[in-house]
Amino acid sequence: MNVLSFGRRLAMGVGLCFWLGSGLTAAAQEKPPVRIAIEGAYPPFNYMENNELQGFEVDLSKALCGVMKAECVLVQHEWDGIMRGLVSRDYDAIMSSLEITERRQKRIAFSKPYYHIPAIFIAPKDSALEGVTPEALAGKKIGAADRSDHAEYLKKFYKNSEVIPYSSPVEANLDLLVGRIDAVFGGQRSLSEFLASREGECCRILGRAPGNPAYKHQFYGVGLRKEDTALKAEFDKAIDQVIADGTYDRIRLKYFPFDIK
Repeated sequence: MNVLSFGRRLAMGVGLCFWLGSGLTAAAQEKPPVRIAIEGAYPPFNYMENNELQGFEVDLSKALCGVMKAECVLVQHEWDGIMRGLVSRDYDAIMSSLEITERRQKRIAFSKPYYHIPAIFIAPKDSALEGVTPEALAGKKIGAADRSDHAEYLKKFYKNSEVIPYSSPVEANLDLLVGRIDAVFGGQRSLSEFLASREGECCRILGRAPGNPAYKHQFYGVGLRKEDTALKAEFDKAIDQVIADGTYDRIRLKYFPFDIK
């Protein structure tokens, strides 16, 4: 074998090793798809339209996956058993308005919150009420949905007010409309929908829940398996980034006229 032939074979061998090494590196860098379960029955957060998942959480999940440079597959799953499917590895994450609670945290992990619904008081436009503190509403009748966090908050801190429980926020709003109560306390989403209706023209936002005593907001995050710490870190970082660069608010404005961060 002459020197020239040996050199050619050596170069071919080096090239083959480089090609194989590059292929292995690329394969190692490929990440498996992140399968995200969404119910598709809770508009405007998530819903079905033309047999496709749509809504705030759908758009946000796509933005988060873009930041993570991950291929994501959205999986429609009914609410019943949605956490069981996560634990059973039917998918890798849940983005379906899953509230972060102590009970659920014993079973699964959560990303940092990506939304919450502020709590507000509403009152008639001609009401003389000006504040929302327990002192400002002393002696007043305040309606709230029975057995809700809103009702529990009122019972705990607004002891000098008469807390009127209702089976639904709609019933509370109707009593406010006809003057049976002085104010209603509840989530800004549902109360804003009432204020935007013809009947809601009677009333106005009196204010958000006061900072002291603070209302324990309901926070919602991405549900994850406890062992998937790397994926949790990716979601946390992506949530921070879409909030910082304005992507979050651009998506949110399509669905909500108020801040939910």
